[in-house]
Amino acid sequence: MRPAIDIPAAALVAASALGQSSAPAPRLLRTQTAFDIVVHLPYAEAAPLFGPEGERPWAGKHWNPQFLYPQTPHDEQGIVFTNQHGPVTAVWVNTLFDLQARHFIYAYFIPKIMVTTIDVSFSSTDPAATHVHVLYTRTALTPEGNDHVAAFTAADKTAAHGWQQSIETYLATRKP
Repeated sequence: MRPAIDIPAAALVAASALGQSSAPAPRLLRTQTAFDIVVHLPYAEAAPLFGPEGERPWAGKHWNPQFLYPQTPHDEQGIVFTNQHGPVTAVWVNTLFDLQARHFIYAYFIPKIMVTTIDVSFSSTDPAATHVHVLYTRTALTPEGNDHVAAFTAADKTAAHGWQQSIETYLATRKP
């Protein structure tokens, strides 16, 4: 007569043989942060400020996209570029670039750290101003990525003021 095998014990033995632990998988952090700003330009002039090239004049020295596709930088759906985020390089893709629908979506990933989507939608508050709604969704890829997601999310919560101020400064200095 064969001895009865305890099913949970058998699972532990099988997991151990495969090099797996019975410990629960670590929780990976996922956050969402939204903010709104107003650009004092009509939509046709405001929207380009939210493409990778259009951000260069107002986003600061840390924003320096290097285009992989298309080779000649311009905004379109499907663009792929890289940008440095401190010591790591993020790979960016524009997944939606719909000028008529007033909606852009970008996704970027930092290997072994996190994936981020940035959903940007526009509405006109009046003919001379454009309301911009930004939604960041950040997901850690590893337990180590949790700290990065938390730090980026903390910065996202205060980003509206910085974006608003940077865009207004840029608009005040550009030639008519």
